[in-house]
Amino acid sequence: MSFSGIGTSVRFVADMIVTKVIALLLGTEGIALLGNLKNAVTSMKTIATLGLFDGVVQKVLVVKDDKEEMKALLSSAYFICFVVTMVLSAWLYFDPIFWNDVIFGKPYDFSYIFKQLGIALSFYGVNVLCTSIVKGFSKYKVYILLNMVGSLLGLFITLILVWEFRLEGAFIAIVLNPAISLFVTIVIISNQKNFAKLLWANRISKKYIKQLAPYAIIGILSGAIFPFVKINIRNQIASLYGMKTAGYWEAMQQISDHYWLFFIGSLTVYISTKLRVRYAKDTFRDVVEAYLKEIMPFVAGCFLIIFVFKKEIISFVLSVDFMPMEAVFKWQLIGDFLKMITLVFSYQLVARGWFVQYVVIELISVAIFYGSSVFLINEYSFVGGAMAYTLYAACTFLFTVLLFKDVFIIRKN
Repeated sequence: MSFSGIGTSVRFVADMIVTKVIALLLGTEGIALLGNLKNAVTSMKTIATLGLFDGVVQKVLVVKDDKEEMKALLSSAYFICFVVTMVLSAWLYFDPIFWNDVIFGKPYDFSYIFKQLGIALSFYGVNVLCTSIVKGFSKYKVYILLNMVGSLLGLFITLILVWEFRLEGAFIAIVLNPAISLFVTIVIISNQKNFAKLLWANRISKKYIKQLAPYAIIGILSGAIFPFVKINIRNQIASLYGMKTAGYWEAMQQISDHYWLFFIGSLTVYISTKLRVRYAKDTFRDVVEAYLKEIMPFVAGCFLIIFVFKKEIISFVLSVDFMPMEAVFKWQLIGDFLKMITLVFSYQLVARGWFVQYVVIELISVAIFYGSSVFLINEYSFVGGAMAYTLYAACTFLFTVLLFKDVFIIRKN
């Protein structure tokens, strides 16, 4: 956990430095455009790997002592990702104008970046599968080391490219950094004999393709659809009030990403795996009680501090030019607090195999998020986007609590 804390701190500081430099050099409009590309890359990476990271991690936990089963699992994951990645890469490379219009809109022409993304996408997929193997073997120090080195290397490359080429440099960095992370991953894993030989698994199994399918659905819903909804919301704000105004909303997303990393970065590596394994009702009730009593009061206190010192945070993390975004803090913090509570239940949905329930909750909640944003943005400008997020988080929380109502029933002696 202490090593995980160091890793989280490195990533946190690196992300803060990048955000500050981009805010100073590119301003609010640059922040908004970069937000669109970041969300697009997140979605593409998830689609290319079919969101199989969590699925592979959990399956590796089960079969890691059986070499033949391990080969079958990884071969199946490699095969699925290879087919999907090749199709998506070709689409990005040969039809970049379509993706430019979807992500940025016709007033902008950044089609060249999607050609680059098409080339880099295959590297993303390999990197995700490699790191899922490491995490599945519970080699947390290796996993954290990969993230630390990747963050530092990404910081160095981003600063150089943004300083030299401004917005175009930032775009190239977003596309290039995850691909470069593969180089770091291979170098570190090559020194781990147990992992290196798994990269060449060659035994495809229909059984594991079927078992990984639910994780693919969940991964695409949470990792691909939600970012595209955020792109549409950002574009809606830009079309009504200008890209500068959209930058205020996106800047809040950046700050939110920072404190999310701070709060759960040190815990997710260890706790998420334990929650997937320890899914008995009584055991899970104990986990929930500890989570709500020990972690959430600390989170609430930190969120209160963030709200009180929001002006200072905006000035320190971004610049005084972003001060109008002060109005969205309360809505974002309320939504994130509800999402933080819901987090522990989300892991349990997967642990119990409640894939249908997870999909239904996610679809309904995202539909509410997008639908409410259309109305609220028209009425309240970029603040309406944050209001819609709070409504989305509240609905997700309510649906999840109703689904897990047995956890809140007092135990009988």
